[in-house]
Amino acid sequence: MTAYYRPLVQMGMDRPADALSLACGWCWFAQVAVHRRDAAPVIVAAQDIPDQALVRLTTPRAPIAALEMDRPRIMGILNVTPDSFSDGGKFNQADRAVAHALQMLGDGAAIIDIGGESTRPGAAEVPIEDEIDRTAPVIAAIREQSEVPISIDTRKAAVARAAIAAGASMINDVAAFTYDPELAGVAASAELPVCLMHAQGSPETMQADPRYGDVLLDVYDFLAGRIEAAKAAGIAAGQIVIDPGIGFGKTIEHNLALLRGLSLFHGLGCPILLGASRKRFIGSLGGGQTAADRVAGSVAVALHGLRQGVQILRVHDTFETNQAFDLELAINGAAQG
Repeated sequence: MTAYYRPLVQMGMDRPADALSLACGWCWFAQVAVHRRDAAPVIVAAQDIPDQALVRLTTPRAPIAALEMDRPRIMGILNVTPDSFSDGGKFNQADRAVAHALQMLGDGAAIIDIGGESTRPGAAEVPIEDEIDRTAPVIAAIREQSEVPISIDTRKAAVARAAIAAGASMINDVAAFTYDPELAGVAASAELPVCLMHAQGSPETMQADPRYGDVLLDVYDFLAGRIEAAKAAGIAAGQIVIDPGIGFGKTIEHNLALLRGLSLFHGLGCPILLGASRKRFIGSLGGGQTAADRVAGSVAVALHGLRQGVQILRVHDTFETNQAFDLELAINGAAQG
C-alpha cells in the first residue's frame, strides 16, 4: 500500500537540532505523519522516512516567474468579468482593472492573476473570443506600466496564447490541462511556469454532491498524475506549481481536510498555491453572507497556509494579507522582505 508523507510543519526560533528545513525556507519539521489508505496515520521521526521522500520535502523550489520561493508570495486576484462571485463587474473596464492591479502591487502583491471567465460554482463557460477581449488588453496595459509577473487564469490554449503575446508570464489552469490538452503545449513552447489545480467536475456541476474516498490522498494522486502529464508535454519540473483547489468540487468537510493536510502536498516536489480567499465555506463557518464580509476569515486561512509553508497565496485582500504576513513572520523571527 502506497505511503504518503506529511511533514508536521512548525515555525519559530525554538527549533530542535534534528529539525529539517522545509522546501519553503521559513518552516521546519522534525516529524512526519505517514498516511496510508488502509490505516490511520502514524507519526515517525523525519529521518526515518525514505531518502527520496525527504529530498522532495526539503529541496528548495526554483523561482517561479522570476519570484524566489524562499518567502510567501501574495498573488493578487484581478477578475475582469461581470459575474465573479466576489467582485464581478468592478474591474471589467480596462482603466479600473489597471488601477486595481497597481494598487495591489503597492499593497504587497508580488504577482497578479488575471481571469476573464468566472469559475464560481454554477458559472457558464465564456466564449474564447470574449475571454481574450477581456484579458489581453488589460495584460498589455499593465505591462506598459509595470514588469510585475502576470498570471493568466484560463483553461483555454487560445486565451493563453493571446495573454502571452500581451505580456503574461505564467499560466494558471483550474482544470490542470484536462479541459484543453493543447494548453500544456502552449506553456511548454513559451517556457512559462504553470499552476495545476485540482477540481472535481466543471464549474457548472462541481458542487453537485462531490465525493471522495480520501479527499487528501485523492487530490494528491490527481496532482501527481497531472505533474507527470505536464512534464511529458515538455514543461520543466521546476516550473510547475500545484493547487489543491479549495472549493472546487468540495464540501466544507473536504475543504477542511485539505487545509489540515496542506503540508502533504510538499511531497510532490513543487511550490504550493492556496486560493481560498472569500470563498463560501469561510462564510458558512465564520459568518459573512457576502464575499466582502469574509476578509478576516480569508486572512486567517492565508495565515494557516503560511504556517504550513505554502509559497503562493492567491487573495483578493492584498493589504490585509500582507500586513498579517509581516507580523506573523516578524513574531517568528523571519522577514517578509
